[in-house]
Amino acid sequence: QVQLVESGGGLVPAGGSLRLSCTASERSFRSYNMGWFRRAPGKEREFVAVINLSGAITSSADSVKGRFTISRDNARNTVYLQMNSLKAEQTAVYYCARSQVVSGSAESYHCWGQGTQVTVSS
Repeated sequence: QVQLVESGGGLVPAGGSLRLSCTASERSFRSYNMGWFRRAPGKEREFVAVINLSGAITSSADSVKGRFTISRDNARNTVYLQMNSLKAEQTAVYYCARSQVVSGSAESYHCWGQGTQVTVSS
């Protein structure tokens, strides 16, 4: 079974940047659209960004537009989330997941990583 492993989380001051990575254990990675979601303490999981198979199509939540960028490297079986100008309210566990469709709905995703903690200090 494919595994998705996130990394790159940590503690960063408000206004800082982090780049998250999510690496898949199989080459089938390139056959799937990939998404990033997050769950803040006491809140529901929410969509952050999605990228299609080739990387030519991306979409992100309005709350992160202009500051977060999703990208992928199919040769490395890895999807990235570059996060700039971070805010304290973006503290959350960030998850990557794969889907057969380009979607912002978590129900469309069927394989999830274990998550990486991002903490933004104010």
